[in-house]
Formats: sequence, C-alpha cells, structure tokens
Amino acid sequence: MGKFLRAGVIVLLLASCGGGGNYSAPRDLENACSIVQERPRYLAAMRASERKWGVPVHVQMATIHQESRFVGDARTPVRWALGVIPMGRQSSAYGYAQALDGTWEEYQRETGNRRARREDIRDATDFMGWYMNKTRQRNGIPLTDARNQYLAYHEGHGGYSRGSYNSKPWLLTVSNNVAARADRYQQQLVACRRA
Repeated sequence: MGKFLRAGVIVLLLASCGGGGNYSAPRDLENACSIVQERPRYLAAMRASERKWGVPVHVQMATIHQESRFVGDARTPVRWALGVIPMGRQSSAYGYAQALDGTWEEYQRETGNRRARREDIRDATDFMGWYMNKTRQRNGIPLTDARNQYLAYHEGHGGYSRGSYNSKPWLLTVSNNVAARADRYQQQLVACRRA
C-alpha cells in the first residue's frame, strides 16, 4: 500500500508542476516592446491573426489588455449572495480574449478549429481576428478603429447596432482608454521596430 500511495503522490506533484502553461501576465503591461520581448509567442500569434484577418497587432494587444490583462486563464469574478454564498461567475467569459462559451463555440464551428482553447494565445488572437472581422462586415467598423471595435466586442454585434453602449458611460470611458492604449502600443512597437 505504501508504494501505491507514494506513486500517487509523485504523479499528483508532477501533474501540478507541469500540467498547464504559464498563464500569468507579463511583467510590464504598459510597454508593448517589453510584452513582446518577454513573450515572443504573443507577437507571433498576433501577427498570424493580423495576416489572416487584418486586425492590427496594436488593436489586438489593447483589447487583450482590457479583457484579461494578458492572463491566459482569466475568469470573471464570482457573484455572492449576502456576501457569503457563491452564486457562480458573472459570465462564461474565459481566457485571454474573455470569449463567452456560445461565441467561442460559434468560432470553433465556423473556422473548423474544434480543438481551439481560450487559454492558448494563438487561438485567442485568431478568435479576436475572426470576431473583429465579423464586426467590420456587420457593423462597418474599420479594423483599425480600436474604440468602436472594442464597443462591439463588449456589447456584441446586435448591441452595438442598437447603441446599447450609449447608456453605459463607464463603457464609453473604457473604450476611449482601449483606443488610447492601442495608439501607445502602436507607437512603442514602431519605436522598437516590432510593428
């Protein structure tokens, strides 16, 4: 019995150490050059999405920053009743792109990428490119317009069409921040010759 218990503990330790990827955020989220220097695979993933879908790297970066702060397994907060009873998460949003379950499944069906995972940066940026390209088609928003792309990303295509964001002053502020961050990231990437 001792051998089996020892073997089980070793297996559990190995699984906990090497099971998942590094989903933590890069150290300096204010500097695009630092992000891509620390995590070159992020830049490779965003460039691949830009080639495929046309969404500029700096727009993707600013949106990911707002949605997950580059934390690969980010989830929405848990809702609490009476301050002590957990009532589940605010939504099914998950991963770098904070994609909802239903939208992610639609992406998987339409692209044929059934194995895509929201905590994989390549899949998350491909999803973002797919979604923003649909936004361009459905809502006429240029792929370079980080502010309005973010509003449609947050509200959905129908919500954006109805102007649902106009009743949310906080969201208008957030979308302006996303646009400003996209501009900063673009300037930084040009300066470090990564654009």
